Amino acid sequence: MTTNLPVVTEIVPIVLQLQPAIAMTDNQFYDFCQLNRDFRIERNAVGELMIMPPTGSESDERNFNLVGQLWVWTKQDGTGVGFGSSGGFTLPNGAVRSPDAAWIKRTCWEAIPAQLRKKFAPICPEFVIELRSETDNLRILQDKIQEYIDNGTQLGWLIDRKQRQVFIYRPNITVEVLDNPKTLSREPLLAGFVLDLSQVW
Repeated sequence: MTTNLPVVTEIVPIVLQLQPAIAMTDNQFYDFCQLNRDFRIERNAVGELMIMPPTGSESDERNFNLVGQLWVWTKQDGTGVGFGSSGGFTLPNGAVRSPDAAWIKRTCWEAIPAQLRKKFAPICPEFVIELRSETDNLRILQDKIQEYIDNGTQLGWLIDRKQRQVFIYRPNITVEVLDNPKTLSREPLLAGFVLDLSQVW
């Protein structure tokens, strides 16, 4: 007896080219995102909008576990502030990106005027995590993490649930690839933080 299992296909973002016909300001882009909350919307460095549907329930549950572990450490450590997948950041190259999880040193965060923090804060997080689901395109996520590094991120983790691999990005260093690790830890930037991947795989 054969069973017809659903075929999982990768989802590529819809890319909308606006310029030069439409020049959307930072405030207009923020308002546009608020009007379309059912979508994950980012803007790349050349002003194109990248639109993705919401993640599946299982992927979001895994991401919730990931963010929860980062939240606990952030509260205990006290030197920085953490963020989940709903927050966006305006990078130095003009792109607006939303990592699945992020961490910023408290001194850097508090140096941003309070009014600017209310929207897509003009800062590149020191630490970012992207979690690949079954439908995410790996190359797109790799390019996204590299963009963070190019704009000031000191540490990036790309967790590939599909292949059970972790890609570790640091400035001016070859990407490190770990096969099916149980934990991620021993990072000077995140002293004492241990990510239990059994809650993520």
